[in-house]
Amino acid sequence: MDDLSVVNRAPGFFDEADEVHISVAFTWDLPVAERLEHEWKHVAPVKVGGPALNEKGGDFIPGKYVKDGYVITSRGCPNKCWFCSVWRREGAEIRELPVSEGWNVLDDNLLACSDDHIKSVFLMLSKQKKKPEFTGGIEAKRLKQWHAEEIKKLRPSQIFFAYDTPDDLEPLIEARKTLREAGFSDTSHCLRCYVLIGHPKDTIEEAENRLNKTMEIGYGPMAMLWRSGDINYTPDRKWKSFQRLWARPSIIYSRRDK
Repeated sequence: MDDLSVVNRAPGFFDEADEVHISVAFTWDLPVAERLEHEWKHVAPVKVGGPALNEKGGDFIPGKYVKDGYVITSRGCPNKCWFCSVWRREGAEIRELPVSEGWNVLDDNLLACSDDHIKSVFLMLSKQKKKPEFTGGIEAKRLKQWHAEEIKKLRPSQIFFAYDTPDDLEPLIEARKTLREAGFSDTSHCLRCYVLIGHPKDTIEEAENRLNKTMEIGYGPMAMLWRSGDINYTPDRKWKSFQRLWARPSIIYSRRDK
């Protein structure tokens, strides 16, 4: 968000730099990065990197390649999900990083960290001026009662869970019970859930059933459209249209709260 950061544009007449970094999060944006590299090389030497190039992340530096307030306190994930690149890129063991200041936690699996690390993250969040967000996702089957109680004290604006595979459903149901006991009401709008849709063999009907089930058990669903690692892969138009219907909280909650 600083004056020296730009998103997907060619250099202007007054742009100057000693070095240009292009950070690419998703593989399907690699052709865009290639174009930008060609455009910006006339300004300064260019380096292209990021998760899309399978680069393993190091220590987190606040504000570097992400907005102020975003924070990563750990890397890696032990789950080895078939559709996920995190464990392939970052490793199947959690690496705990120094806890930096921020309010939007992007960790891939915060609750896989040690209790001491999790408590340090909660303590840091309790000192922020903004309500915390857990947009990296909280794994339902790892949620303990003390986690839920401490998170409740933080008064978060949103917490995301995930419904990626059929065996995620039962842990989500149990996690909702735990959250209810911690004080999260049945109509709470801060409890969200990423729902993977459009993967091979999925159907619109089955996806809609999962999204409705997610809403039924007490989460606001957020449809996440599966994308192949192939940069030439383009999701079917019907899936794109369907995903948009389940990506706007105002529409989703109007259905649930009727």
